[in-house]
Amino acid sequence: MKSKLGTRKLGNSGLEVSSLGLGCMGMTMGYGPAGDRKDMIKLIRDAVERGVTFFDTAQVYGPFANEELLSEALAPFKGEVVIATKFGFNFENGVSTGLNSRPEYIKKMAEESLKRLKIDALDLYYQHRVDPNVAIEDVAGAVKDLIQEGKVKYFGLSEASAKNIRKAHAVQPVTALQSEYSLFWREPEDVIIPTLEELGIGFVPFSPLGKGFLTGKIDSATLFPEGDIRNTIPRFQEEAMQHNMALLELVKSMAENKNVSPAQIALAWLLEQKPFIVPIPGTRKLERLEENLGAVDVQFTTDEVKKLTEAASKIKVVGDRYNEAGMKTIDR
Repeated sequence: MKSKLGTRKLGNSGLEVSSLGLGCMGMTMGYGPAGDRKDMIKLIRDAVERGVTFFDTAQVYGPFANEELLSEALAPFKGEVVIATKFGFNFENGVSTGLNSRPEYIKKMAEESLKRLKIDALDLYYQHRVDPNVAIEDVAGAVKDLIQEGKVKYFGLSEASAKNIRKAHAVQPVTALQSEYSLFWREPEDVIIPTLEELGIGFVPFSPLGKGFLTGKIDSATLFPEGDIRNTIPRFQEEAMQHNMALLELVKSMAENKNVSPAQIALAWLLEQKPFIVPIPGTRKLERLEENLGAVDVQFTTDEVKKLTEAASKIKVVGDRYNEAGMKTIDR
């Protein structure tokens, strides 16, 4: 079952990937207990069979378990897929203890990711969060060294401000920014997306389905399992959820009109925003993977996109997208 996914280029870098990637964090952390390893390996391979060539992981997802999972799952497809991983968290005895983007630490962690992923070069190496204690120019310089040594192919940033994107890009061209963006979180439209467009940088939205909210499968009565990050996120608390249902109803209404799912509307809307946008929805289920990939077949008229965008703009989403500690790691 080959998909009609097609490919997109991440900005001017020349890095070409499937128009939808697969975010793999939830397979090992973030949404309750980790998925069954064999099932997750099969799902990742099913994604490749369906045309996905872009897989997202990070050192901190586990820690390390997610990179190890992708290493095993994607071993048969070396050279055919792009694996993006991230540095920037400090680890002591296998536990994350805050941010660390010191240049020597970036290089040490790159070596470790190469070993875990069992590859010769990291395809796309993102700084996971901007470290306020290390100049972004020094971070970019460290990755530039790794690129010159052939250990990294492309440099990325995550949740970085426009100011820091510009500073980093001046030292080592940034291939992609990975930050949250969806109908549920549209702040990047103000400054970030115009900056990326100007500089020729790709945009990889994580949580493109609003951590499940835009699928229409959860509501204010939903009980999340223990260890699910949504238990701590203000916009998923009952009162906020009740208010935010207005946005979901808008998405559902368009989905019904087009005879597709709310998730497909949300992803198709993102794909319509800019040609350099590559969303990375995550899932643990084959039927959800297939549903998400089906978003590329959703046909929007320009007028429909405009109407959905304008109608969504009039709905104020209530609640922060992270708890207080999480919000502190966001570069503003």
